Amino acid sequence: MKLNDPFVITISREVGSGGRTVGEKLAEKLNVNYVSKQLLQALEEKLSLNRDTIEQLKGSKKNWFTDLFKQVAPAPKETIKVGGYTYSRDFQDPVTLKDIYDAEVEILNAIADEGSCVIAGRSAFFVLKDRPNKVDIFITASKEHRIERIMAKQNMTREEAIELMETIDKGRDNYVKRHTGLSRYDMRNYDLVLDMDSMTEDEAVEKILAFIGK
Repeated sequence: MKLNDPFVITISREVGSGGRTVGEKLAEKLNVNYVSKQLLQALEEKLSLNRDTIEQLKGSKKNWFTDLFKQVAPAPKETIKVGGYTYSRDFQDPVTLKDIYDAEVEILNAIADEGSCVIAGRSAFFVLKDRPNKVDIFITASKEHRIERIMAKQNMTREEAIELMETIDKGRDNYVKRHTGLSRYDMRNYDLVLDMDSMTEDEAVEKILAFIGK
C-alpha cells in the first residue's frame, strides 16, 4: 500500500471481536476518517429508516418488507451531503433491500473518492473491490471470546449475548451473500485476517500498520 496516495482500508468483523475498536484506533493512528456511523446516518436520513430497522432489514427475508415498510413513511425527494458529496435520489414506496444496498454503494464510493479512510463493514471489501491502493481486513475471534466481550460491553447475560451474536452473524452473512454472492467468512476475500483471541486491540492495530508498511 502506498500511504502517500489516497487509500482505503476495509474492516470486516464479527460482532464481539473488537473489530470496531480496532478500526477506530487504526483510523486515529493514520489520521484519516473512520466510516461507520456516518454511513448509517446518511442512510437514515435518505431512507427515513432508523438504525435498528436497517439492520433488521439486512437480515430479513424478502417477505418481511411489506409489513416493515407499512410502518415507515416513504422518503421524499431530497438532497443530503456526506462530507463534500451531494447525494440526491427519489426513492419510491416501498423501499427495497436493493434500494438500501444501492444507496450504500453510492455513498461508500463517494466517501472513498474524498480521500483516505478506514471503512467498517457495509460489504466494502466487495463494493470497493476495483479501487487501487486498498487493503481488506477481517477481524475474528472465538465464540467464547466474543460472548464474554458482548456480556461485558452490553451488560448482558450469557444467553442474551449468545442470541445477539447469532442473530447479527446470520443477518450480516445473509446480506453479504445476497448482494455479493460471497460468504463474508471466506478468508480469500481479505488481505489480512486477525484472530483477537491472541492479541489486544492495540496489538492488532500495530500488526495492521506493520502489514501496510506504516
